[in-house]
Amino acid sequence: MAKVTRDDVARLAGTSTAVVSYVINNGPRPVAPATRERVLAAIKELGYRPDRVAQAMASRRTDLIGLIIPDARQPFFGEMAHAVEQAASERGKMVLVGNTDYVGEREVHYLRAFLGMRVSGLILVSHALNDLAAAEIEAWDARVVLLHERPEAIDDVAVVTDDLGGAQLAVRHLLEHGYEYVACMGGIAETPAVGDPVSDHVEGWRRAMDEAGISTEGRLFEALYNRYDAYQAALKILSGPERPPAIFCSTDDQAIGLLRAARELRIDVPGELAVAGFDDIKEAALTDPPLTTIASDRSAMARAAVDLVLDDGVRVAGARRERLKVFPSRLVVRHSCGCA
Repeated sequence: MAKVTRDDVARLAGTSTAVVSYVINNGPRPVAPATRERVLAAIKELGYRPDRVAQAMASRRTDLIGLIIPDARQPFFGEMAHAVEQAASERGKMVLVGNTDYVGEREVHYLRAFLGMRVSGLILVSHALNDLAAAEIEAWDARVVLLHERPEAIDDVAVVTDDLGGAQLAVRHLLEHGYEYVACMGGIAETPAVGDPVSDHVEGWRRAMDEAGISTEGRLFEALYNRYDAYQAALKILSGPERPPAIFCSTDDQAIGLLRAARELRIDVPGELAVAGFDDIKEAALTDPPLTTIASDRSAMARAAVDLVLDDGVRVAGARRERLKVFPSRLVVRHSCGCA
């Protein structure tokens, strides 16, 4: 059987091959609804399948978006990746995902691999983008949108949450319960990275405590972002001589580890210890007790990142348009903070 071509589709639909291309690629020019229906009917009747390889060679772009994240095993990044994939599918694109495990060399590896595949663009969730990775992006003149984090090494279009304001909301809420002070479970001890959400969460905690005239000295505890290491850190914190009355965790994963440690030590939450997190991952509603946390609209953020990375207006004569898109944070009140 002879291979069905775009010419065959155009002939059956009574239109041009250019219009068929516009329907298949969802642009760049609009197609009248009636014409679009005729083209789609012809495609279905003939069983036409576009040659994506030929299209990519002609346009020097594929229908792929590269997504680089730190660790898909962490629920927050897994949920974010799923949201990006859904948004990309709505635009007729597929997503390639690479996990860096917070290692700079792996980030560079995926950058080179994805850019070499001629992806339509890159969405990058980078904990601390190094200079080599930034230089790689510049060398390829790649379309890049930063998501969730805004590393100092690259000044590109970014879609982020109001991390600082969200942390302040959570800490103010805990203080309104009348707790003497609120401790903070932040990241590991290192120079705070510009644009790092956890650094903003810690700063938001400091500001809320300062507003209340309460000292933060000795009340910031180190922990990695995942629940397993946070659990080990929480055992030490909660077994110490001065157990905090309330703790704000920089991530929900940390809060889940903390709740596990509290249960193991038979510390009642929220009776003896109030807890709040940040991210509102799906599991936050299922913890015991359900976790008070800070949420943002991840689906809307993912859609904005995909739209920006596919938008020809992201780069205009070497300039950027809408460099920073900030989505608001909101407080999700459950029982771990002491609310009924």
